[in-house]
Amino acid sequence: MISTRVVFVNFIWKFAERCGAQLISFIVSIILARLLMPSDYGIIALCMVFIYILQVFADSGLATALIQKKTPDNLDYSTVFYTNIAISLVLYLGMWIGAPYIAKFYSMPDLVPLVRTISLILISNGLRNVQQAYVSKHMIFKRFFYSTLGASICSAIVGISMAYHGFGMWSLVAQQLFNGYVGTLILWITVPWKPSLIFSFERLKKLFSFGWKLLVSALLATGYDQLWQLIIGKVYSPADLAYFNQGQKFPQVIVTNINASIDSILLPTMASEQDHRERVRNMTRRAIKTSIFIMAPMMMVLAFSSHNVVSLVLTDKWLSCVPFLCIFCINYMFWPVHTANLNAINALGRSDIFLKLEIIKKIMGLSILFFTMQYGVLAMACGSLVSGVLSQIINSWPNRELLGYGYLHQLRDLLPSILLAVAAGVVSYSIGLLNMPLGPQLALQIAVGGLSYLILSYLFRIDSLMYLLQIVKPIVARKIG
Repeated sequence: MISTRVVFVNFIWKFAERCGAQLISFIVSIILARLLMPSDYGIIALCMVFIYILQVFADSGLATALIQKKTPDNLDYSTVFYTNIAISLVLYLGMWIGAPYIAKFYSMPDLVPLVRTISLILISNGLRNVQQAYVSKHMIFKRFFYSTLGASICSAIVGISMAYHGFGMWSLVAQQLFNGYVGTLILWITVPWKPSLIFSFERLKKLFSFGWKLLVSALLATGYDQLWQLIIGKVYSPADLAYFNQGQKFPQVIVTNINASIDSILLPTMASEQDHRERVRNMTRRAIKTSIFIMAPMMMVLAFSSHNVVSLVLTDKWLSCVPFLCIFCINYMFWPVHTANLNAINALGRSDIFLKLEIIKKIMGLSILFFTMQYGVLAMACGSLVSGVLSQIINSWPNRELLGYGYLHQLRDLLPSILLAVAAGVVSYSIGLLNMPLGPQLALQIAVGGLSYLILSYLFRIDSLMYLLQIVKPIVARKIG
């Protein structure tokens, strides 16, 4: 059984990694947004639509299968490594051949060299997938901290330098490539596992029997997400796509820090307890309550102060993304609920249920997408919010029987934190009505909003706050002592 302390320490490392990476990314995006035009971002987003989908194939669900397996050995890891490399090379060749057709689809001939260059990301992903699985399985998340921060710093220097010297959208391409390959190199240096010249089709078959359902599920999820981008880029303009993406990016930066940390640690921890469903249930409940407690105030304060955030950080030329930012704040606030429920299902070995859920959600989501696309990009964003809420209910449904922890029970656990977060958001918004300089006003909105949330949580004795204090106090006491 993995101790609470080990889980918490690894969560801190993973959270520090995500925070460091996203802080650097956030600063870089601010600088690049000031140097580049919205259309530059939109064109790169068009290229990345296909990359994100093919990245799913590069993994094939095998990395998750390694994490879920109780005792994977070197033969398992080496087999998956060589399989991923072969798939990545085939996928890159496909993108090289398909680049002219992608450019023709968007009626943009200049996309050909962009697509062929940025597709090199696929190979870097194939090289590091197994290293990442090894780190997750062995709970050594400190390695992620080194690789991610090193890659983020190097790619930031390259991207900003190129943008400053007038390379336009190519600076974004270079930033993506350096981030991928530098991160991969650092992982190869710091992670003790290296592939051996061994391979087993029998092991591959066993791992794929679990992983193929996750592959199809991931394809459905990624294809669905990128379809929104593809339709906006095709039906509307690159600038519309840039506003949609930029509004999505702000809450995504915050959510990714917490959600990726939870996701990376929760699956291997739950998998180690898969024979004890009561423990898995308790882990799921604690993950949902704690993550929402942290996530909700961040999203609500950001939503209620969104106009000032965009105006100060990106300048007024990006104000069209404010409505999208507010919508995605609400949507992303519930991501940890999806993550906890789905990790519980995977940890119990029920990838068949996972796949069925994805099929149901995507049929529902596509119906919403095709209905809203005729009414504009903002209507599509509202549709994604409706889809997200319904997906949350769908993801939690199986755990009513698997764990005895259904959606109504989960909702009772969520509501206290959400209501207090809305109250903190209202406080933050009221400060935005004062006649003050923009910078100090935004800082005051964030500080007072966060402080009011903590005070209200303490007054109402919110369980998650008490839980976090119980964990932190002994660690702080040991450090001081």
